[in-house]
Amino acid sequence: MCLLSKLIHLTLPVHLIPSCSQLTASHRVTFNASSLLQAQVHSRLQNQKPLFRADHVGSLLRPQVVKEARKACLEDGSMDSASLAKIEDEAIRQAVVMQQAAGLRAVTDGEYRRSFWHYDFMGHLSGFELVEREQGLKFSGAVLRPIFPTIAGKLDFPDDHPMLSHFKYLASVAEVQPKISIPGPSCCHFRTAAADILPAEYSDPEVLFADITSTYAKAVKAFYAAGCRYLQMDDIFFAYLCDAKIREEKKTLGQDPDWLVAQYAQMMHDAIKDRPDDMTIAMHLCRGNFQSTWMAQGAYDPVADTVFNQTGIDVFFLEYDTQRAGGLAPLRLLSKGQQRVMAGFVTTKSGELEEPDALGRKFDEASKFVDLDQLGIAPQCGFASTEEGNTLTEDEQKRKLELVVNTAELIWGGI
Repeated sequence: MCLLSKLIHLTLPVHLIPSCSQLTASHRVTFNASSLLQAQVHSRLQNQKPLFRADHVGSLLRPQVVKEARKACLEDGSMDSASLAKIEDEAIRQAVVMQQAAGLRAVTDGEYRRSFWHYDFMGHLSGFELVEREQGLKFSGAVLRPIFPTIAGKLDFPDDHPMLSHFKYLASVAEVQPKISIPGPSCCHFRTAAADILPAEYSDPEVLFADITSTYAKAVKAFYAAGCRYLQMDDIFFAYLCDAKIREEKKTLGQDPDWLVAQYAQMMHDAIKDRPDDMTIAMHLCRGNFQSTWMAQGAYDPVADTVFNQTGIDVFFLEYDTQRAGGLAPLRLLSKGQQRVMAGFVTTKSGELEEPDALGRKFDEASKFVDLDQLGIAPQCGFASTEEGNTLTEDEQKRKLELVVNTAELIWGGI
Protein backbone atom coordinates (compact mmCIF):
# COMPACT_ATOMS: atom_id res chain seq x y z
CA MET A 1 0.00 0.00 0.00
CA CYS A 2 1.45 3.38 -1.01
CA LEU A 3 1.67 6.25 1.47
CA LEU A 4 -1.32 8.12 0.10
CA SER A 5 -3.45 4.97 0.29
CA LYS A 6 -2.32 4.50 3.89
CA LEU A 7 -3.39 8.03 4.75
CA ILE A 8 -6.75 7.55 3.04
CA HIS A 9 -7.07 4.20 4.82
CA LEU A 10 -7.09 6.05 8.14
CA THR A 11 -9.92 8.36 7.17
CA LEU A 12 -12.30 6.36 4.93
CA PRO A 13 -14.37 3.17 5.31
CA VAL A 14 -12.55 0.14 3.94
CA HIS A 15 -14.86 -0.27 0.94
CA LEU A 16 -14.11 3.29 -0.20
CA ILE A 17 -10.34 3.05 -0.03
CA PRO A 18 -8.64 3.13 -3.47
CA SER A 19 -5.68 0.90 -4.17
CA CYS A 20 -2.40 2.41 -5.27
CA SER A 21 -3.15 1.44 -8.85
CA GLN A 22 -6.51 3.24 -8.66
CA LEU A 23 -4.87 6.49 -7.65
CA THR A 24 -4.55 8.66 -10.74
CA ALA A 25 -1.44 10.56 -11.72
CA SER A 26 -3.18 13.75 -10.68
CA HIS A 27 -3.76 12.29 -7.23
CA ARG A 28 -0.06 11.51 -6.91
CA VAL A 29 1.02 14.84 -8.33
CA THR A 30 -1.30 16.67 -5.95
CA PHE A 31 0.08 14.67 -3.07
CA ASN A 32 3.67 15.27 -4.06
CA ALA A 33 2.99 18.95 -4.64
CA SER A 34 1.44 19.39 -1.23
CA SER A 35 4.06 18.82 1.43
CA LEU A 36 1.50 19.70 4.09
CA LEU A 37 -1.05 16.97 3.30
CA GLN A 38 0.53 14.22 5.36
CA ALA A 39 1.10 16.54 8.31
CA GLN A 40 -2.48 17.81 8.10
CA VAL A 41 -3.94 14.31 8.05
CA HIS A 42 -1.69 13.22 10.92
CA SER A 43 -2.64 16.30 12.93
CA ARG A 44 -6.33 15.69 12.35
CA LEU A 45 -6.03 12.08 13.52
CA GLN A 46 -4.04 13.11 16.58
CA ASN A 47 -6.63 15.70 17.60
CA GLN A 48 -9.67 13.55 16.88
CA LYS A 49 -11.07 11.50 19.77
CA PRO A 50 -10.81 7.83 18.76
CA LEU A 51 -14.24 6.28 18.20
CA PHE A 52 -15.03 3.25 16.08
CA ARG A 53 -17.94 1.10 14.90
CA ALA A 54 -15.90 -2.12 14.82
CA ASP A 55 -13.41 -3.03 17.53
CA HIS A 56 -12.31 -5.87 19.79
CA VAL A 57 -11.62 -6.12 23.50
CA GLY A 58 -7.89 -6.70 23.24
CA SER A 59 -6.45 -10.14 23.92
CA LEU A 60 -5.63 -12.56 21.11
CA LEU A 61 -4.73 -16.24 21.04
CA ARG A 62 -1.03 -16.60 21.80
CA PRO A 63 1.02 -18.01 18.92
CA GLN A 64 2.80 -21.25 19.78
CA VAL A 65 6.19 -19.58 19.38
CA VAL A 66 5.25 -17.07 22.10
CA LYS A 67 3.98 -19.78 24.44
CA GLU A 68 7.19 -21.78 24.01
CA ALA A 69 9.42 -18.75 24.47
CA ARG A 70 7.62 -17.60 27.61
CA LYS A 71 7.89 -21.08 29.09
CA ALA A 72 11.59 -21.26 28.24
CA CYS A 73 12.29 -17.88 29.81
CA LEU A 74 9.87 -17.66 32.73
CA GLU A 75 9.65 -21.30 33.80
CA ASP A 76 12.65 -23.25 32.51
CA GLY A 77 15.22 -20.46 32.63
CA SER A 78 16.66 -21.61 29.31
CA MET A 79 16.07 -18.30 27.51
CA ASP A 80 17.06 -14.79 28.57
CA SER A 81 14.56 -11.94 28.77
CA ALA A 82 16.06 -10.10 25.81
CA SER A 83 15.50 -13.10 23.54
CA LEU A 84 11.94 -13.44 24.81
CA ALA A 85 11.25 -9.76 24.15
CA LYS A 86 12.54 -10.11 20.59
CA ILE A 87 10.17 -13.03 19.93
CA GLU A 88 7.25 -11.16 21.51
CA ASP A 89 8.05 -8.06 19.45
CA GLU A 90 7.89 -9.97 16.17
CA ALA A 91 4.71 -11.79 17.17
CA ILE A 92 3.06 -8.50 18.10
CA ARG A 93 4.10 -6.96 14.79
CA GLN A 94 2.47 -9.88 12.98
CA ALA A 95 -0.65 -9.59 15.16
CA VAL A 96 -0.95 -5.91 14.22
CA VAL A 97 -0.66 -6.81 10.53
CA MET A 98 -3.41 -9.41 10.97
CA GLN A 99 -5.74 -6.96 12.70
CA GLN A 100 -5.16 -4.30 10.08
CA ALA A 101 -5.72 -6.83 7.28
CA ALA A 102 -9.04 -7.74 8.92
CA GLY A 103 -10.03 -4.09 8.46
CA LEU A 104 -9.80 -2.90 12.07
CA ARG A 105 -8.90 0.73 12.64
CA ALA A 106 -7.84 0.13 16.26
CA VAL A 107 -5.31 -2.56 17.14
CA THR A 108 -3.78 -4.07 20.27
CA ASP A 109 -0.69 -6.09 21.09
CA GLY A 110 -2.91 -9.09 21.83
CA GLU A 111 -1.66 -8.99 25.44
CA TYR A 112 1.14 -11.31 24.24
CA ARG A 113 3.47 -10.12 27.02
CA ARG A 114 0.94 -11.05 29.74
CA SER A 115 -0.04 -14.20 31.54
CA PHE A 116 -3.33 -12.74 32.87
CA TRP A 117 -5.47 -9.86 31.63
CA HIS A 118 -5.29 -8.20 35.05
CA TYR A 119 -2.60 -9.53 37.39
CA ASP A 120 0.35 -8.58 35.19
CA PHE A 121 -0.71 -4.93 35.40
CA MET A 122 -1.58 -5.07 39.10
CA GLY A 123 1.58 -6.92 40.04
CA HIS A 124 3.70 -4.03 38.76
CA LEU A 125 1.85 -1.38 40.78
CA SER A 126 3.69 -0.16 43.84
CA GLY A 127 2.20 -1.84 46.90
CA PHE A 128 0.88 -4.94 45.11
CA GLU A 129 2.42 -8.40 45.33
CA LEU A 130 1.25 -11.59 43.60
CA VAL A 131 1.35 -14.84 45.57
CA GLU A 132 0.82 -18.46 44.56
CA ARG A 133 -1.46 -20.70 46.60
CA GLU A 134 -2.88 -24.20 46.39
CA GLN A 135 -6.34 -23.64 44.85
CA GLY A 136 -7.31 -21.21 42.11
CA LEU A 137 -10.64 -19.55 41.40
CA LYS A 138 -13.33 -21.85 40.03
CA PHE A 139 -15.03 -21.03 36.73
CA SER A 140 -18.03 -22.87 35.27
CA GLY A 141 -15.85 -25.64 33.85
CA ALA A 142 -12.24 -24.89 34.75
CA VAL A 143 -10.01 -23.74 37.59
CA LEU A 144 -7.75 -20.72 37.22
CA ARG A 145 -4.07 -20.97 38.11
CA PRO A 146 -3.73 -20.23 41.87
CA ILE A 147 -2.25 -16.74 41.63
CA PHE A 148 -3.69 -14.10 43.95
CA PRO A 149 -3.06 -10.36 44.45
CA THR A 150 -2.13 -8.97 47.83
CA ILE A 151 -1.68 -5.38 48.97
CA ALA A 152 1.48 -5.17 51.05
CA GLY A 153 2.12 -1.44 51.00
CA LYS A 154 0.90 1.95 49.86
CA LEU A 155 -0.50 1.87 46.35
CA ASP A 156 0.97 3.95 43.54
CA PHE A 157 1.61 3.86 39.79
CA PRO A 158 5.37 3.69 39.17
CA ASP A 159 6.98 5.77 36.43
CA ASP A 160 8.63 2.65 35.00
CA HIS A 161 5.52 0.46 34.80
CA PRO A 162 6.35 -2.00 31.98
CA MET A 163 3.05 -1.55 30.16
CA LEU A 164 4.04 1.97 29.22
CA SER A 165 6.84 0.53 27.09
CA HIS A 166 4.47 -2.19 25.87
CA PHE A 167 2.21 0.53 24.50
CA LYS A 168 5.09 2.44 22.93
CA TYR A 169 6.21 -0.63 21.01
CA LEU A 170 2.66 -1.27 19.80
CA ALA A 171 2.38 2.32 18.60
CA SER A 172 5.68 1.98 16.74
CA VAL A 173 4.40 -0.88 14.56
CA ALA A 174 0.75 0.16 14.12
CA GLU A 175 -0.48 2.03 11.03
CA VAL A 176 -3.85 2.66 12.69
CA GLN A 177 -4.98 3.59 16.21
CA PRO A 178 -3.08 1.68 18.94
CA LYS A 179 -5.12 0.69 22.01
CA ILE A 180 -4.08 -0.82 25.30
CA SER A 181 -6.33 -2.50 27.86
CA ILE A 182 -5.69 -2.57 31.60
CA PRO A 183 -7.84 -3.81 34.50
CA GLY A 184 -10.15 -1.18 35.93
CA PRO A 185 -9.86 0.28 39.43
CA SER A 186 -12.51 -2.02 40.91
CA CYS A 187 -10.30 -5.04 40.20
CA CYS A 188 -7.83 -3.91 42.85
CA HIS A 189 -10.54 -4.21 45.48
CA PHE A 190 -12.86 -6.94 44.19
CA ARG A 191 -10.06 -9.42 43.45
CA THR A 192 -8.10 -8.80 46.66
CA ALA A 193 -9.38 -10.62 49.75
CA ALA A 194 -9.76 -8.49 52.87
CA ALA A 195 -7.21 -10.67 54.67
CA ASP A 196 -4.69 -9.88 51.92
CA ILE A 197 -4.97 -6.10 52.37
CA LEU A 198 -2.20 -5.61 54.92
CA PRO A 199 -1.64 -1.86 55.54
CA ALA A 200 -3.58 -0.84 58.65
CA GLU A 201 -4.81 2.39 57.05
CA TYR A 202 -6.54 0.39 54.34
CA SER A 203 -8.93 -1.11 56.86
CA ASP A 204 -10.84 2.08 56.11
CA PRO A 205 -12.28 1.47 52.61
CA GLU A 206 -12.42 5.19 51.90
CA VAL A 207 -8.66 5.43 52.33
CA LEU A 208 -8.12 2.36 50.14
CA PHE A 209 -10.46 3.62 47.42
CA ALA A 210 -8.81 7.03 47.47
CA ASP A 211 -5.38 5.50 46.90
CA ILE A 212 -6.66 3.22 44.15
CA THR A 213 -8.20 6.27 42.48
CA SER A 214 -5.02 8.34 42.68
CA THR A 215 -3.00 5.38 41.38
CA TYR A 216 -5.22 5.11 38.33
CA ALA A 217 -5.34 8.86 37.76
CA LYS A 218 -1.55 8.78 37.61
CA ALA A 219 -1.71 5.81 35.21
CA VAL A 220 -4.04 7.69 32.87
CA LYS A 221 -1.62 10.64 32.78
CA ALA A 222 1.34 8.35 32.21
CA PHE A 223 -0.28 6.51 29.31
CA TYR A 224 -1.28 9.81 27.73
CA ALA A 225 2.27 11.09 28.05
CA ALA A 226 3.42 7.87 26.35
CA GLY A 227 1.21 8.75 23.38
CA CYS A 228 -1.86 6.70 24.26
CA ARG A 229 -5.12 8.21 23.06
CA TYR A 230 -7.25 5.08 23.42
CA LEU A 231 -7.14 3.43 26.84
CA GLN A 232 -9.50 0.65 27.87
CA MET A 233 -10.34 -0.31 31.44
CA ASP A 234 -11.53 -3.89 31.85
CA ASP A 235 -13.89 -3.30 34.77
CA ILE A 236 -15.77 -6.59 34.60
CA PHE A 237 -16.79 -6.68 38.24
CA PHE A 238 -19.70 -4.35 37.61
CA ALA A 239 -21.12 -7.28 35.62
CA TYR A 240 -20.23 -9.73 38.38
CA LEU A 241 -22.34 -7.61 40.72
CA CYS A 242 -25.34 -8.34 38.51
CA ASP A 243 -25.17 -11.99 39.62
CA ALA A 244 -27.58 -12.78 42.45
CA LYS A 245 -25.25 -15.38 43.94
CA ILE A 246 -22.24 -13.05 43.97
CA ARG A 247 -24.36 -10.26 45.42
CA GLU A 248 -25.31 -12.56 48.29
CA GLU A 249 -21.67 -13.53 48.82
CA LYS A 250 -20.77 -9.86 49.18
CA LYS A 251 -23.57 -9.37 51.70
CA THR A 252 -22.22 -12.22 53.81
CA LEU A 253 -18.90 -10.35 53.89
CA GLY A 254 -20.69 -7.26 55.18
CA GLN A 255 -20.49 -5.46 51.85
CA ASP A 256 -23.60 -3.92 50.28
CA PRO A 257 -23.31 -4.77 46.54
CA ASP A 258 -25.10 -1.59 45.51
CA TRP A 259 -22.70 0.44 47.65
CA LEU A 260 -19.81 -1.32 45.93
CA VAL A 261 -21.23 -0.45 42.50
CA ALA A 262 -21.48 3.21 43.50
CA GLN A 263 -17.95 3.24 44.97
CA TYR A 264 -16.45 1.52 41.95
CA ALA A 265 -18.16 4.02 39.63
CA GLN A 266 -16.85 6.93 41.71
CA MET A 267 -13.31 5.55 41.55
CA MET A 268 -13.51 5.28 37.78
CA HIS A 269 -15.01 8.74 37.39
CA ASP A 270 -12.41 10.43 39.56
CA ALA A 271 -9.52 8.53 38.00
CA ILE A 272 -10.33 9.63 34.43
CA LYS A 273 -12.08 12.99 34.89
CA ASP A 274 -9.00 15.08 34.10
CA ARG A 275 -8.03 13.25 30.91
CA PRO A 276 -7.44 15.48 27.86
CA ASP A 277 -10.27 15.91 25.36
CA ASP A 278 -8.55 13.84 22.68
CA MET A 279 -8.25 10.73 24.86
CA THR A 280 -10.91 8.02 24.68
CA ILE A 281 -11.49 5.85 27.74
CA ALA A 282 -13.40 2.61 27.19
CA MET A 283 -14.77 0.10 29.68
CA HIS A 284 -15.26 -3.61 29.11
CA LEU A 285 -17.78 -5.65 31.08
CA CYS A 286 -18.17 -9.42 30.98
CA ARG A 287 -18.92 -12.32 33.30
CA GLY A 288 -15.63 -14.19 33.18
CA ASN A 289 -13.59 -15.65 30.33
CA PHE A 290 -11.14 -18.48 30.96
CA GLN A 291 -10.60 -21.27 28.45
CA SER A 292 -14.10 -20.56 27.07
CA THR A 293 -15.73 -20.86 30.51
CA TRP A 294 -17.43 -18.22 32.64
CA MET A 295 -18.04 -17.29 36.26
CA ALA A 296 -21.08 -15.00 36.60
CA GLN A 297 -24.51 -14.45 35.09
CA GLY A 298 -27.25 -11.86 35.31
CA ALA A 299 -28.71 -8.96 33.35
CA TYR A 300 -27.18 -5.46 33.53
CA ASP A 301 -30.22 -3.94 35.25
CA PRO A 302 -28.65 -3.52 38.75
CA VAL A 303 -25.70 -1.52 37.42
CA ALA A 304 -26.63 -0.03 34.02
CA ASP A 305 -27.69 3.44 35.15
CA THR A 306 -24.63 3.87 37.37
CA VAL A 307 -22.19 2.50 34.81
CA PHE A 308 -23.57 4.54 31.92
CA ASN A 309 -24.14 7.80 33.73
CA GLN A 310 -21.76 8.05 36.67
CA THR A 311 -18.41 6.76 35.42
CA GLY A 312 -17.61 9.31 32.70
CA ILE A 313 -16.67 6.51 30.28
CA ASP A 314 -16.78 7.14 26.52
CA VAL A 315 -17.21 3.61 25.12
CA PHE A 316 -18.71 0.50 26.70
CA PHE A 317 -17.85 -3.02 25.53
CA LEU A 318 -20.79 -5.10 26.75
CA GLU A 319 -20.99 -8.90 26.72
CA TYR A 320 -24.16 -9.98 24.92
CA ASP A 321 -23.38 -13.35 23.33
CA THR A 322 -25.59 -15.53 25.57
CA GLN A 323 -28.69 -15.30 27.73
CA ARG A 324 -26.41 -15.00 30.77
CA ALA A 325 -26.16 -11.28 29.98
CA GLY A 326 -29.93 -10.78 29.98
CA GLY A 327 -31.90 -8.58 27.60
CA LEU A 328 -31.13 -5.36 25.79
CA ALA A 329 -33.56 -3.15 27.72
CA PRO A 330 -30.82 -1.69 30.00
CA LEU A 331 -29.45 0.08 26.92
CA ARG A 332 -32.32 2.56 27.28
CA LEU A 333 -30.43 4.06 30.22
CA LEU A 334 -27.53 5.23 28.03
CA SER A 335 -27.74 9.01 27.87
CA LYS A 336 -28.21 10.57 24.44
CA GLY A 337 -24.97 12.03 23.15
CA GLN A 338 -21.52 10.80 22.16
CA GLN A 339 -21.19 7.72 24.38
CA ARG A 340 -21.11 4.45 22.49
CA VAL A 341 -21.93 0.83 23.31
CA MET A 342 -19.97 -1.84 21.47
CA ALA A 343 -22.48 -4.67 21.50
CA GLY A 344 -20.79 -8.00 22.13
CA PHE A 345 -23.03 -10.14 19.93
CA VAL A 346 -20.05 -12.11 18.57
CA THR A 347 -18.64 -14.73 20.93
CA THR A 348 -14.98 -15.55 21.51
CA LYS A 349 -15.81 -18.72 23.42
CA SER A 350 -16.23 -20.85 20.28
CA GLY A 351 -15.15 -20.75 16.66
CA GLU A 352 -18.65 -21.02 15.24
CA LEU A 353 -19.25 -17.96 13.10
CA GLU A 354 -22.37 -15.91 13.74
CA GLU A 355 -24.80 -15.36 10.85
CA PRO A 356 -24.79 -11.77 9.53
CA ASP A 357 -28.59 -11.75 9.29
CA ALA A 358 -28.87 -12.79 12.93
CA LEU A 359 -26.52 -9.99 13.94
CA GLY A 360 -28.62 -7.54 11.95
CA ARG A 361 -31.76 -8.63 13.77
CA LYS A 362 -30.02 -8.13 17.12
CA PHE A 363 -29.14 -4.57 16.18
CA ASP A 364 -32.74 -4.01 15.08
CA GLU A 365 -33.78 -5.10 18.57
CA ALA A 366 -31.13 -2.98 20.27
CA SER A 367 -32.23 0.10 18.32
CA LYS A 368 -35.58 -0.08 20.12
CA PHE A 369 -33.75 1.00 23.28
CA VAL A 370 -30.87 3.18 22.06
CA ASP A 371 -30.12 5.22 18.96
CA LEU A 372 -28.33 3.05 16.40
CA ASP A 373 -25.81 5.88 16.00
CA GLN A 374 -24.63 5.19 19.56
CA LEU A 375 -23.88 1.55 18.84
CA GLY A 376 -20.99 -0.42 17.41
CA ILE A 377 -19.98 -4.07 17.36
CA ALA A 378 -17.20 -6.08 19.01
CA PRO A 379 -16.70 -9.62 20.30
CA GLN A 380 -18.07 -10.06 23.80
CA CYS A 381 -14.64 -10.54 25.37
CA GLY A 382 -11.03 -11.19 24.52
CA PHE A 383 -9.91 -14.34 22.74
CA ALA A 384 -7.37 -15.15 25.45
CA SER A 385 -7.98 -13.40 28.76
CA THR A 386 -5.18 -15.59 30.05
CA GLU A 387 -2.32 -17.05 28.05
CA GLU A 388 -4.09 -20.42 27.85
CA GLY A 389 -6.65 -18.93 25.44
CA ASN A 390 -10.17 -19.93 24.45
CA THR A 391 -11.14 -23.03 22.48
CA LEU A 392 -10.97 -21.76 18.91
CA THR A 393 -8.27 -21.55 16.26
CA GLU A 394 -6.29 -18.53 15.08
CA ASP A 395 -8.07 -18.75 11.72
CA GLU A 396 -11.46 -18.75 13.46
CA GLN A 397 -10.30 -15.77 15.51
CA LYS A 398 -9.42 -13.83 12.36
CA ARG A 399 -12.76 -14.65 10.75
CA LYS A 400 -14.52 -13.34 13.86
CA LEU A 401 -12.66 -10.04 13.55
CA GLU A 402 -13.47 -9.84 9.84
CA LEU A 403 -17.12 -10.50 10.65
CA VAL A 404 -17.14 -7.60 13.11
CA VAL A 405 -15.69 -5.28 10.47
CA ASN A 406 -18.05 -6.48 7.73
CA THR A 407 -21.07 -6.11 10.00
CA ALA A 408 -20.11 -2.53 10.87
CA GLU A 409 -19.74 -1.70 7.19
CA LEU A 410 -23.16 -3.17 6.40
CA ILE A 411 -24.96 -1.36 9.22
CA TRP A 412 -23.14 1.99 9.42
CA GLY A 413 -21.27 2.16 6.14
CA GLY A 414 -17.90 2.32 7.85
CA ILE A 415 -15.87 1.31 10.87
